[in-house]
Amino acid sequence: MILLFDIGNTHTHVGLATAGRVMRHADVATSDWRRGEAQRRISRFVGGERPRGAALCSVVPLATPLVREFVEQRFGFAPVELTHQNTPGLGVDYPRPETIGPDRLANAVSAVHFFGAPVVIIDFGTAVTFDVVDRRRCYVGGIIAPGLSAMTNYLHEKTALLPPIRIREVRRVIGRNTEEAMLIGAVHGYRGLIRELLGELRRELRRRSLSVVATGGYAALIARRLPEISAVRPKLTLEGLRLVWLAARGTVPVATE
Repeated sequence: MILLFDIGNTHTHVGLATAGRVMRHADVATSDWRRGEAQRRISRFVGGERPRGAALCSVVPLATPLVREFVEQRFGFAPVELTHQNTPGLGVDYPRPETIGPDRLANAVSAVHFFGAPVVIIDFGTAVTFDVVDRRRCYVGGIIAPGLSAMTNYLHEKTALLPPIRIREVRRVIGRNTEEAMLIGAVHGYRGLIRELLGELRRELRRRSLSVVATGGYAALIARRLPEISAVRPKLTLEGLRLVWLAARGTVPVATE
C-alpha cells in the first residue's frame, strides 16, 4: 500500500493506494496536525495496513513538516513530495514554476495520464481553479475564480437579510423565496461562469472540443447539467500522487489509458 497526503488549507485528503489505484480515502482537518489529532485519526485510518511508501503535496507550508515527521516516525520512511521538478508524464512551461500549487500539478499529472492532452482540469475547492495542459503535454497556466461556497458565504456575511444556504440543485430559474433565489444565482450562475471560461479556453487553444476533467467538492453537482465537462474524478489529486510515487520508484506507466 502507498499512503497519500493532499494537504489543503481546510482539509488534508488522505488515501491508501495499490500500484494500480486509490483504494480508499478520508479527510482530516489540516489544523488538527498541530495538536496531534490528525496523526491519531490517520493511524486509525491505516489500521493494520503496512504502507511501503508515501507521497504528499501541500499548499500549507506549516503543516508539511508535521506530516513528514509523522510518516517518518510512524512508518520508518520519508514521503516523496511533489514539486514542479517531479511531474511524471507532464512538462511545465510556466514563468515561475515554483509558484504553481502542487495540488494543481498532481491534478495535471493524473489528467494527462488518464485523458491525454490537451486537457483542462477544474478543481471545485475553496477557490475554483482551471489548469491547462496543452497538446505538448505541458502545464501552461490556468484560471482562479472564487469558489461556490466562498461566494454564497460572502453574501450572507456582508448583508443583513440573506441567510446562509446549503448548496444543492434547484430546478426552477425564478426564485419563489430568498433561499431559492440565492441557489439559482449560485448554481445556475456558476455553471454559466464555467461554460464561458471553457469557451474562452477553447478559442485560445484553437480547439473545437476539449477534454475537461472536474474534481473537488462541487464537481458532481456542477457537472450534472454542464455537458462541457467530460468526466468527474473525485480522487484525481490522490491518483496523481500515486503516479508521482510510482515514478520515484521508476515504475510509473506514462502512456494514456
